[in-house]
This record gives sequence, C-alpha cells and structure tokens, in this order.
Amino acid sequence: MAHEKNHDYHILSPSIWPLFGAVGGFVMLFGAVLWMHDITPFMFLIGLAMVLYTMYAWWAEVVVEGRTGDHTPVVRIGLRYGFMLFIMSEVMFFFAWFWSFFKHAIYPMNEYFGTEYVKPEIFPVDPFHLPLINTVVLLLSGCAVTWAHHALVHDNDRKGLVQGLAISIVLGVAFTGLQAYEYAHLLHSGWEFGGDEFYSNFFMATGFHGFHVIIGTIFLAVCLIRALKGDFTQEQHVGFEAAAWYWHFVDVVWLFLFFAVYIWGTAGL
Repeated sequence: MAHEKNHDYHILSPSIWPLFGAVGGFVMLFGAVLWMHDITPFMFLIGLAMVLYTMYAWWAEVVVEGRTGDHTPVVRIGLRYGFMLFIMSEVMFFFAWFWSFFKHAIYPMNEYFGTEYVKPEIFPVDPFHLPLINTVVLLLSGCAVTWAHHALVHDNDRKGLVQGLAISIVLGVAFTGLQAYEYAHLLHSGWEFGGDEFYSNFFMATGFHGFHVIIGTIFLAVCLIRALKGDFTQEQHVGFEAAAWYWHFVDVVWLFLFFAVYIWGTAGL
C-alpha cells in the first residue's frame, strides 16, 4: 500500500547491496584474471552470481519503492536523469569500437612504405541478406516498444501495452538467434575471433551490441511481467520508460553498425 509523504524526496534506508555488489564485482574481476591464466573459473562464476543477485535484489527493492509511493515526481526526474547518463556512457563505449574500426580501415598500422598506401585487408559480409533481415527485425521490435508506450501513456490500454511488449521480446529473441546463426556461418567460412584488426573490430562491435540486445530483451521481459501484474500507470512508469529508451538506443547503434561495418565495409573502403 502507498503511504503519504510530506516531502518530495526519498530518504533511503541503509542497504547492504552497494557493499555486496562491490565485493561481487571485485571477486568477479579477480576471478576473470585467474581464469585468463588457466587457473580456475570458479571465482569468476562466484563473483558473477553475487553481481547478478545484487542486481535482482536491489532492483526488486526499487520496484517496491515505486509501488509504495516513494517515487514522487522529483524522484522520477532523478531516475530519468540517471538513466540518461547511463545511456551516454554506453554511447561512449560504442564510440570506442567505431573509432577503432574506422582508424584501422582508413589508417592501418604498419601499412605505410614511403609514400605508398597499402589498402587494409577487408573481408566483407553481404549486407543485403541476413544483416538486412536483422535490421528489419530490430527496427520492427523498436516499433512494437513505441506502440506499447503509446498504448500506456495516451490510451491507458493495458492490452496494447502487453501485446507490444510481447512482440518486441519475440523479435529481440529472433534477432539474437539470427546473429548467432550469422556468427556460426562466418566462423565456418574461416573467420576468426582474433588475430586480425578487421575480425577483432567486427566481432567486438557486433558482439557487444548483441550482448546489449540480450540485456534489453531481459529488460523488456521484466517490464512485461510487471505489466501483467498490474504495474505501470499513465503517470508512473519510469521502469518501462527506461527499457524503451534502452531499446531505442540499441536500435540506433545497430543502424550505425549496419551502415558502417556492413555496407561501408562491403564497398571496399
């Protein structure tokens, strides 16, 4: 039940999750170093489990806070600004991969001999087959999220909210499956995960994007479960709004990847 507040701010109670999450992150990083040295993966898995449990428990508390009236208009503004900053950090993360791709494509290292420029070796993928299908799938998923958001905010249509979220999740899963199929085909054709600048940039950029698609799909799935339980109103739906923003960010990044890595790369640079 919601409780009355005589101010617009949320005074947080003491919580174990910041400390628990920090310890889990340290254990995961330390375990990753051990794993990279072929010692053991168990410490990494323990740390990963701690981080995942922290995420689940902490965000569950945030959901309860929203249900009990702690998310006032002022608090919701702060949550939106915080998520905007998170997306900006994600933009810079992908900016690094685009920088690396264009740098090695236009000015490859150790390829200048006097005044002669040697074109870097590029292994293009036909962008107008599976990559184009994946582009359409992801954009349609973004349209479904927009439909769900419009249904909630403008029409208070719970059915449209649930249907839009369900369609977007199905299309997100389809995108992941198609990308896995593409990777399997490329690796079968002789591609490698490392050892070459083009291979490394391609798999790091598209692979991290695929990882973000999986995260976004889980994000939307949580919103679908909450919507089925009666959460989200026309005025208060910050969790769903954050998921929609994140999904549109994933769409935009893929468009840049499609035109830069697939189409521009296929043109021979």
